[in-house]
Parts: sequence; C-alpha cells; structure tokens
Amino acid sequence: MEVGYSFIRSTVFSIFGGVGFGIAMILMAGVREKIKYNDIPGPFEGVPILLVTAGLMSIAFYGFTGLLL
Repeated sequence: MEVGYSFIRSTVFSIFGGVGFGIAMILMAGVREKIKYNDIPGPFEGVPILLVTAGLMSIAFYGFTGLLL
C-alpha cells in the first residue's frame, strides 16, 4: 500500500519548506532590529513583543495557504 508523496515531490517540499523557514527567520531578525529602537510599553518589552510579532507574521504567512496547490 503506497501512501504519501513521490520522492521528487517530497524533495521539493522539503527544500522549499527550509527556504520558507529561513525567510521567516530573516524577517523576524529584521523586525527585532526595528523594534529594538522603538518605545515599547514596559509590560511588552522582551519576549511578549516577540510573541505578538510572531503571531502577526503567522497571520500574514497564513494568507499564502493553498496558493500553489
């Protein structure tokens, strides 16, 4: 019983999954650099603002769901 993707399709998905993760990491680093020089309320400094940023980025990336397939 054959289940799953072919070898080529699995390879392409794994490569572009890594590329997408790398792009997300680069974008997060850029946003962190911009946030560092802004005035942020005390309770949001550090990890909380990064969680808010990650949530907003995930909503943005969710818009790409189903775009190709």
